[in-house]
Amino acid sequence: MNAPTLMALLIILPALSAVLIWTCAHRSGLAWAWSMISTTLIFALSLVLFVWSWRTGADGERLINSAGDFFHTQGVAWVDNLGLRFSMGMDSITMWLVMLTTFLMPLVVLGSRSAVESRHREFFGWLMLLQAAMIGTFIARDLIFFYVCFEFTLIPLFFLIGVFGSTDRLKAARVFFLYTFTGSMLTFAGLLYVAWYSAGITGSWTFDIATLTESAQTMSTSQQGMVLLALLAGFAVKVPLFPVHTWLPLAHTEAPTAGSVILAGVLLKLGTYGLIRFALPMVPEAAVDFAPYIGVFAVIGILYTALICWVQKDIKKLIAYSSVSHLGFCVLGIFAIAGNQHLGQSGAVLYMVNHGLATGALFLCVGMIYERFHTREMRQYGGIAAVMPVWSFFFVFFCLASVGLPGLNGFVGEFLTTMGTFLSRETLGIGYAVAAAFGMILGAIYILYMVGKIIFGPLKLPESNGHGPDDQHGHHAKPRDLNSREITTLVPLAAACLFLGLYPTPMLRSLDRSVEQLVEPARQVLVERSRNDEHADTALVQIDARKLEEGTDR
Repeated sequence: MNAPTLMALLIILPALSAVLIWTCAHRSGLAWAWSMISTTLIFALSLVLFVWSWRTGADGERLINSAGDFFHTQGVAWVDNLGLRFSMGMDSITMWLVMLTTFLMPLVVLGSRSAVESRHREFFGWLMLLQAAMIGTFIARDLIFFYVCFEFTLIPLFFLIGVFGSTDRLKAARVFFLYTFTGSMLTFAGLLYVAWYSAGITGSWTFDIATLTESAQTMSTSQQGMVLLALLAGFAVKVPLFPVHTWLPLAHTEAPTAGSVILAGVLLKLGTYGLIRFALPMVPEAAVDFAPYIGVFAVIGILYTALICWVQKDIKKLIAYSSVSHLGFCVLGIFAIAGNQHLGQSGAVLYMVNHGLATGALFLCVGMIYERFHTREMRQYGGIAAVMPVWSFFFVFFCLASVGLPGLNGFVGEFLTTMGTFLSRETLGIGYAVAAAFGMILGAIYILYMVGKIIFGPLKLPESNGHGPDDQHGHHAKPRDLNSREITTLVPLAAACLFLGLYPTPMLRSLDRSVEQLVEPARQVLVERSRNDEHADTALVQIDARKLEEGTDR
């Protein structure tokens, strides 16, 4: 079995599993079991692809082509007259994001075993279809194929929120759909303009992303600016970047636990992935020109949402707002363009993976305690460590990973994005880095405040209201701690956070070539402008020298 076949199976198997679940799994336990088997098999296939690419590409040169791809295939013709193909490819960035997706999905299914009370076929069927769309978005190398998968992720999550969410689920689903759909339509218009421009140059239509990227680089600065704004319309909403972030807290709060984990763990990364995959190499001049302004919005998002977290009373909403703050670091790192390094971009990719692990795990922890007490209000909890020590251990662990404790995975990404911002004097610089570092301090404060409020202090449990752990006399009974299934769900996430925190070097080395390929056009813009400035300065000096000589002669 070759690499293109494995890539195709990563999309086909979850889509096929969704159809089988909808048509054959009439019993609730069968739907869950089939989802568990399917997601585990898909993870195993992605692991084979990952190990194969790692082993074969160990020399760093032999396997990677000029586009920075590990594997690439021309795919199958779709609409040949327009150059549409089901073309797939993987580089190291794609590989890590696909691994994040396939790693999280079986854990999400395992964690949802007791969370879904009805309509199991629909729930697990939409989960499988969502996995197919997310993987397709990452590995697509044809623009229309990419956009179809990117846009299709809205449909499964719309139903997961609207059908299986909390009390205000319909509003949350509508807001989520309208925000993201409107923004992505503008992005599609910008990408179609690039395809039209490329057809005017080459004389034929193509939607190959590599070909369109090369053509777009010849656009004028104003044309690139318009395309960048179109890209930001969709990708910034997906991140989400301030001020188009307001849909996220509502969607997270109302979504079921599985929806929140996937939304935070993978779907938000579609926005940052789009920025690094399209914005930097496709419109490099505009990326350099707009970087200071995008950096301002990223810094505002980091600080503003961190302050909002201070006043949150809902645990889930606090973690949702923290995602906006954390992903501001990703955007800052992506646009920390410098002429001699790409620390910011490598740190941003690492941050994507780390955020998906830590924040996804936090949403799982919140879902587990919600199943026991049916409330997310912080004021109703206190001293839970005394009665649920295992849950408390995992919750504190993932909170520390989220705030960037050295030794855990969050630290390396935050450090690299901040350092890359500091060193990118041509576009961002020290002011942005200082503001981001202050946001790290604010993040530690509100996360640790939440930990102190819930985990430590006098024991305080929510009132029953028919759901709490009260005994038959109306007194609080000791709540049950995590069972073996829930512990099995969280242990792999904790191990991944610890491993990437202690030894991130292999991942960073694997990212070097792919990140460098994507950032190089923007770096060349900076180098060329620096040379032009030097030539202009030299010309001015020569003019001044001639004027001085003429004055002396007189």
